[in-house]
Amino acid sequence: MSVSNEMVRDTYDLYIGGTWMSTVDSKRFITSNPATEEPLAKVAAAQATDINHAVETAREAYPGWRDTPPNERGRIVYRVGQRIREYQDELATLESLDQGKPRSQAKSDIEGAARYFEYYAGAADKLEGTSVPIGPNQVDFTVREPYGVSAQITPWNFPANLFARGVAPALVAGNTTVIKPAEQTPLSTLRLAEICSEAGIPDGVVNVVTGFGEPAGSALTTHPDVDTITFTGSVPTGQTIMKQAAENITPITLELGGKNPAIVFPDADLDETAIWITRAIFTNAGQVCSAADRVVIHEDIHDKFVSRLIDCAEQYEIGPGKQDLDMGPLASKDHLGKVMRYIDLGRREGATLATGGKALDQDGHFVEPTVFTGVKNDMRIAQEEIFGPVLTVIPFSTEAEALEIANDVEYGLVGGIFTASVKRAHRLAQRLEAGNVYINKWFGDTYQTPFGGYKKSGIGREKGLDALESYLQTKNIAVNLSDSGEGDLPGA
Repeated sequence: MSVSNEMVRDTYDLYIGGTWMSTVDSKRFITSNPATEEPLAKVAAAQATDINHAVETAREAYPGWRDTPPNERGRIVYRVGQRIREYQDELATLESLDQGKPRSQAKSDIEGAARYFEYYAGAADKLEGTSVPIGPNQVDFTVREPYGVSAQITPWNFPANLFARGVAPALVAGNTTVIKPAEQTPLSTLRLAEICSEAGIPDGVVNVVTGFGEPAGSALTTHPDVDTITFTGSVPTGQTIMKQAAENITPITLELGGKNPAIVFPDADLDETAIWITRAIFTNAGQVCSAADRVVIHEDIHDKFVSRLIDCAEQYEIGPGKQDLDMGPLASKDHLGKVMRYIDLGRREGATLATGGKALDQDGHFVEPTVFTGVKNDMRIAQEEIFGPVLTVIPFSTEAEALEIANDVEYGLVGGIFTASVKRAHRLAQRLEAGNVYINKWFGDTYQTPFGGYKKSGIGREKGLDALESYLQTKNIAVNLSDSGEGDLPGA
């Protein structure tokens, strides 16, 4: 299927109950192409009343979806994955236009979205409980049940992929969903909701509300009829959502980003490692929560490894997503300003700008792949998530010092170890304070593997079968078989 800007509609409404509908006040905002700064479409800006309508629609659809036989739920969810494959080119084009990433990377994201639906579909009729051996006078067992209405708030860096990452396990478990995509990148999410309907997902099971954190996001996370919340984004926003969720004691899953160390030892393959690390920081212009933000490098190989990093960085070709080069733009003008402020901060802190550091003098929100050396771990550029193509290089002399530097941040999402020593790799993997550890590679997690963070990087796990824990609750059922009439007491 050949697609172009003509596939983008002029206006988009909310998608609620299987139909398009305008907001209560008809307000809209503009989403634009970050590579050209040209407007793409006018999108509905939901208000609290619209959020309430979406949640109540999901609530009404819940009993029917919950009671759909699990094998049938699985077949429908699998069809969603198949439909995504049919529309892969269209979805990748939408993603590339709206988010800015190179088209081949967008296409990979859509492939991943399809795989989430296919993977979780197979689990639908395998969500089993357990039998508890109490004794001859009681039969005791557990069942796994959905929560009800799942609110999903997704970020702007991987909108289509993260839609699938949360919605697929929520649906398989029997929940209905209300999704609020980031206002910067709503288009692929709205199209995916349509595709879910085309695949047979009943009306009201997948609803999309577009708009801003205020009022739309907060109306969703504080709604008393939302039963569980999944959020991916920044720590400050995650903290706000946790406080809001506490009012209704709503369970929450948070994936909040990281400041991720890649520890490189002298026995590593330096050419291969340089390729892994530059890919890990410059893919999607560094707008990846699991990017390799910090290289923690042994002092004996510091200079020659930095030379390799610089060579790799300077070979990156930058341009609009449709050109399908190595790196696209940052997602917005505001975010470009934030990244440039961090680059200026790095200079003021005394770090050495080894390469890059400039915004491109052209339309769009482009910045060069950037490498800082002479970085100390207490500098802000080494401690704070920049979320851009900015790599900090920090030397170490001993294994213990490397581990101390790696763990000395408030985040704990991922970490990497590059070494030829299996013993060293396992030894450090056990001590890294991170939810995921990559050894001699990066981005080692897939739709099959659990993903989530330690410390301020989040709560709970997404991906893999562990993700289902965010969408299922356990009920224990005790059946009395005794004829004696004797009663148990609490705490026995």
